[in-house]
Amino acid sequence: MNATPIDLRSSAVADCDLVTRAVAGREDGFEELVRRYQRPIASYIYRMVGNYESALDLTQEVFIKVYNSLNRYRSEFKFSTWIYKIAHNAAVDHLRRHSVRDAALVAQSDGETYDLPIESGRMTPEQEYAGKERRAEIESVVRLLPAAYRELIVLRHSHDLSYDEIAEVPALPLGTVKNGLFRAREMMRQHFIDKGITGV
Repeated sequence: MNATPIDLRSSAVADCDLVTRAVAGREDGFEELVRRYQRPIASYIYRMVGNYESALDLTQEVFIKVYNSLNRYRSEFKFSTWIYKIAHNAAVDHLRRHSVRDAALVAQSDGETYDLPIESGRMTPEQEYAGKERRAEIESVVRLLPAAYRELIVLRHSHDLSYDEIAEVPALPLGTVKNGLFRAREMMRQHFIDKGITGV
């Protein structure tokens, strides 16, 4: 009797199960991991390094590293956090190689956090155009942030990682992450004020 084939694209198939298949020599397991994570990892790296070609090259490097390190992945950790950590290291190494200097995060907690507004629901063409303009403004301000702060904003608001997951990516204390996000949002708010933009 033949077993029913597994639909690896189903969200019911956990990342760790795909890793197990890949480690066992089943290429379909790794191919599905690439399908799930290629776009978000490329997007994350692009927003870190700011260059499309470099982001594509680095994304390829990340997946080569992932493939070569799969047997070291430990299932008690989320695969998504593990791969973002590898991507973080690749982006940081790239920025160092290209002499991009940045301020370090300061580990002080001095205020509340608040979330950036997120678009949702079906929009009219006018709302869609306004939303595109607004996202472009937000993106331009995110690019002005120091890389350490930019990374926190991207991980939190573009990739929906929790504070705990974010802390694991660059190996920062949770308090530093929360404080860094607060400071990043304050910097963004000041940039918007300087541009004469309110209500973002």
